[in-house]
Amino acid sequence: MENSGGIQASLAGRYATALFGLARDEKQIDSVSKSLESLTQGLAESADLRRVVESPLVNRIEAAKVVAALVPTLGLDPLTARFLGVLAKNGRLVELPRVIAMIRTLAAAHRGETTAQVTTAHPLNDDQRVALAAQLKTRAKRDVSIDAKVDPAILGGIIVRLGSQMIDASIRTKLNTLATAMKG
Repeated sequence: MENSGGIQASLAGRYATALFGLARDEKQIDSVSKSLESLTQGLAESADLRRVVESPLVNRIEAAKVVAALVPTLGLDPLTARFLGVLAKNGRLVELPRVIAMIRTLAAAHRGETTAQVTTAHPLNDDQRVALAAQLKTRAKRDVSIDAKVDPAILGGIIVRLGSQMIDASIRTKLNTLATAMKG
């Protein structure tokens, strides 16, 4: 795994490496990845879930109860459910978004893919994801998985990070460039 050395250096990296290793050993990478996507969607849609994950005021016992209650609602696989319980019990739910991002990277590398971090002002629909992945595959000369994030502050357009390359076609950047040019 090309990124495992850098990934393991952080606390989130150690958790991500542990979950990915278990998922690989139990041949559950796809089900864990699907569960983590459900969890990501849950975090995006639920302020209450974000509060449980991000707030240091939520104690470990309450966090574990909330996580256990969410497992059936989000349709999480047993391995991911146990993992979330461990994060909650250890007071490490705040690491969850970084763990998810790192597992995406590890899973993509395992499948021979690379991951592109894509930021848009509005969520991408399925057709847009497929078209973007195809364009990025041509550029990268390998399969590309998309780690999409929404940031209304870019106003429109898209920002793509693929390896060490960055393509910034956001309206915010274009407006900033125009403003700088007008200043002379």
